Amino acid sequence: MKVSILDRISSLREGMAERDVDLAIIAPSADMYHLIGRKLPLTERFNAVLIPSAGRPCIVVPRLQSPLVQDLAETFDIAAWDETEYPLALVANYSEAIGAHTIAVNGHFWSSFLLRLQALHPNVRFIDASPMTAAARLHKGEEEIALLEEAGRRFDAIWAEFFAHGRLVGVTERDVVRQIGELVSAQGFDPMAWCDVGSGPNGASPLHHHSDRVIQPGDPVVIDFAATLDGYYMDTCRTPVAGAPDPSFVAIYDVVNAAYEAASRAIRPGVEAQAIDRAARDVIEAAGHGARFLHRLGHGLGIDAHEEPYIVKGNTLKLAPGMVFSNEPGIYVEGRWGVRIENIMLVTDEGGRSFNDATRALTVMR
Repeated sequence: MKVSILDRISSLREGMAERDVDLAIIAPSADMYHLIGRKLPLTERFNAVLIPSAGRPCIVVPRLQSPLVQDLAETFDIAAWDETEYPLALVANYSEAIGAHTIAVNGHFWSSFLLRLQALHPNVRFIDASPMTAAARLHKGEEEIALLEEAGRRFDAIWAEFFAHGRLVGVTERDVVRQIGELVSAQGFDPMAWCDVGSGPNGASPLHHHSDRVIQPGDPVVIDFAATLDGYYMDTCRTPVAGAPDPSFVAIYDVVNAAYEAASRAIRPGVEAQAIDRAARDVIEAAGHGARFLHRLGHGLGIDAHEEPYIVKGNTLKLAPGMVFSNEPGIYVEGRWGVRIENIMLVTDEGGRSFNDATRALTVMR
């Protein structure tokens, strides 16, 4: 079923009603893209979407950018402002007209704009809209799931091509980034959001970006990359080995793979997010590597690369169908190597389903 802008406004309004919010102001961000399907620039030229608790919403936009949203005029009032006008006065007039007592702004709303808006509304309560926008984006719809499925299939093709024809031994980490980037481009994605390549001891740093280090025979290579397709992220990680692996590395690789599988089995509606992290962590701790699992198990993914739900100790959010997040256990041995395996998971009525089918078996490359 196609989800309309009105459906998404209605979802946001549910969260507003729970918090007695009269007006939500959404600055350019993934939140705005989710609402209106537009990526307006976040600059000193103020633009925002204004969603009242009831009535017709409004888009405040510089006049020179108004053509970007003119086709939305059936749903929104378009308040275009000239360079000599003060756009926050338009917002103030709008909020006064609807009698707003509580205004929520999302996390990308600049503090400089917020402070000036507060000065215009000395008797209005301002709160964070992030819990409302996150809740509205938490459950992916059919179209979003179909897009993520397609992105997952294309990532599988990238890994298959790289494992079959890519090169590790004797090339630099930077060259691996180039190889992956070419495959990502060939699959029709936007330019990579990132490609982290950590070989040998560099792989022990979970967020090592890449360097000019030459990959040596026997080096495990942690490769984690992400890219967007039609505005939605896909993100995976594999750890192939350049030539024959050290037996002690094979042992920790198997532990990480088992942790991934344990977490996957634990995913089902009604289970707390932290329980999925616990399932993976139990496996790694039982193998004696608990102190070497340095990060949460996963993060949500969609219009943002990292969004709710976060799969981490302390998150008691109960999983529900339509939630999407990464399953990425890892072990990092300082001075030697690292290993991480990452797929993106969908919560269904039956349990967890991966968007990614690229092999998780230890892959030896030339």
